[in-house]
Amino acid sequence: MNTLYITGAGVSAASGIPTFRGEDGFWTIGSKNYTPMEMATRAMYQNNPREFLAWYYNRFAAYRNHGPNDVHHWLSDKNLITQNIDGLDGKAGNKNYIAIHGRLDQMTLFHEQGEAVKPLMTPWDSVDESRLHDSLFELFNIQNQAPELNHSFKPFVLLFDEYYTELYRITEAQQRMLNADKIVFMGTSFSVNITQMAIEIARSYDIPVEVVDPEPAHILHANVTYKKMNALDYIQSN
Repeated sequence: MNTLYITGAGVSAASGIPTFRGEDGFWTIGSKNYTPMEMATRAMYQNNPREFLAWYYNRFAAYRNHGPNDVHHWLSDKNLITQNIDGLDGKAGNKNYIAIHGRLDQMTLFHEQGEAVKPLMTPWDSVDESRLHDSLFELFNIQNQAPELNHSFKPFVLLFDEYYTELYRITEAQQRMLNADKIVFMGTSFSVNITQMAIEIARSYDIPVEVVDPEPAHILHANVTYKKMNALDYIQSN
């Protein structure tokens, strides 16, 4: 059976990485001046890269050295699309997973969306926290207080005011959904576009769905099985 796994932040919680919408989540804790929904935008990066990069560094890069947990290892040989940017599936050995929202350990040339660019490794360990803002500007090649198209770099992360492009392997992700005999959602709140896309495909092609979550969100599809458990319990029962 060709099972496609689509994972969210709940899968990385056991690795000590906060979920997005829990009490300590990325989307509940912003900067001193902006909410997370305001911070995580292309517009903020363009208009206030100093605040954006400091927020991104403190809220995301702080977890760059965390390791995969048993769920990531179980998924290491599976057909996988993850919403997580933590890169833990790659650390666990999955060679061909799709990081549909980008990866924390990578950056790209700051480009017009849709242009063909390649992700590059981000040398986070070169950041000097004693001069954090200047050091981040140097890392992302920003002069004159604003990122410059086709010159500066940008974290490889899909922001709220951006859209899925081939940089994020969106066509391949859709094809994996279409080819699936079953789609298993693990640790996701169904609040992002990729999960809605998968549910629409599952409905259209009558692909059975499993939802793995201690408090699973109800989805509109006739062929759904709800597994009211966390991902670790699920893999131990399979």
